[in-house]
Amino acid sequence: MDNLFWLSVAQMVRPRPFLPRPHGRPRVDDRRGLSGIIFVNRNGLRWRDAPTA
Repeated sequence: MDNLFWLSVAQMVRPRPFLPRPHGRPRVDDRRGLSGIIFVNRNGLRWRDAPTA
């Protein structure tokens, strides 16, 4: 399942200060969310064409 992510754990260190902090409700894993955004941008897809995880 680790091959589903575009960013490694080491690469997630750089954007971490810019990500919002959790407030009450549990959030989706930041690495998973950024990987989805990168996938859509790299493949030129519309959001509704992106695979569900």
